[in-house]
Amino acid sequence: MKPRLSIFLLFFPGLIISEIFVDVRTQEEFKEESILNTYNIEWQNILDIKQIASQDDEIYVFCRSGNRSEKAKKILEEAGYKQVYNIGGIVDASVFIQDIRYNSEN
Repeated sequence: MKPRLSIFLLFFPGLIISEIFVDVRTQEEFKEESILNTYNIEWQNILDIKQIASQDDEIYVFCRSGNRSEKAKKILEEAGYKQVYNIGGIVDASVFIQDIRYNSEN
């Protein structure tokens, strides 16, 4: 779990986060540009997600254009993950995540 998220949950323990957002780009790409409170697991290592998610969690994957995230989605589905969604490239993902976070606050 990311440190900022851990601290946030410490102060707001009743908050339930049902969505897990995973950027499947390289670490270099993630360092250049990323979305706040998202995980970075490169698509070919996507099964490492078992450290942060169960097979029943809602998992949203994205990359630069949507191609690598589609590969990651297929790998997760083949491994038994039930709610995996490819939300495309980072620009679309940013809008999608912002909308989900805004709607969950209201």
